[in-house]
Amino acid sequence: MFRFRGDRGATLPIYIWLTGILLFAAFAFFAFAQAASARNGAQSAADAAALAAAQDARDELMEGLGTAIGADDNWLDWLDGDQFEGGGATAAAQQLAGENDSTVQGPAQPTTIGDFPGFRVTIETNYTVGDSIIPGTETKHAKAHATAVIEPRCDFAPDVDPTKLVTLDCGDDSVDIDPEDFDLDDLPDASVLFSVHLAE
Repeated sequence: MFRFRGDRGATLPIYIWLTGILLFAAFAFFAFAQAASARNGAQSAADAAALAAAQDARDELMEGLGTAIGADDNWLDWLDGDQFEGGGATAAAQQLAGENDSTVQGPAQPTTIGDFPGFRVTIETNYTVGDSIIPGTETKHAKAHATAVIEPRCDFAPDVDPTKLVTLDCGDDSVDIDPEDFDLDDLPDASVLFSVHLAE
């Protein structure tokens, strides 16, 4: 009398094989998710650092503008947005990068995008991608870069007399500045005169 082997013994290796594939796929997906998370964190840190560098330069512009009004007949040149030296840009970028657990690589680089001055910043995360099935990720740090620019927002009549009352058209805002009777409190918020935003 013959006995036929059941299907159970034949299908067990297939189950084991499929389970192994599924586990490998799950670990691989986790590894890619780790890498994507690290990249996103790095990009957020780079964006924040670049914006901080540009905002620091904008603060310098506002300070220079406030000093020039009433003392320099060329004070309107400050509204072009490129009169800054940017000496504090790297420190400002580093501070924001540090708050995002990252480090700025080298100084913030002055650049120009579409005629707008700004800064390009490259950062590296202080943390690594983490352990995964992909060799080397436990020591790999994510890197990213970003560029932020300063865009002037105000226009004025081409024949305006800089020694008299000047009306600035700043988008939704109108700003009157009288060099003969000027106080620093007459300046609006920096965001009214200059927009700071990411360029890429």
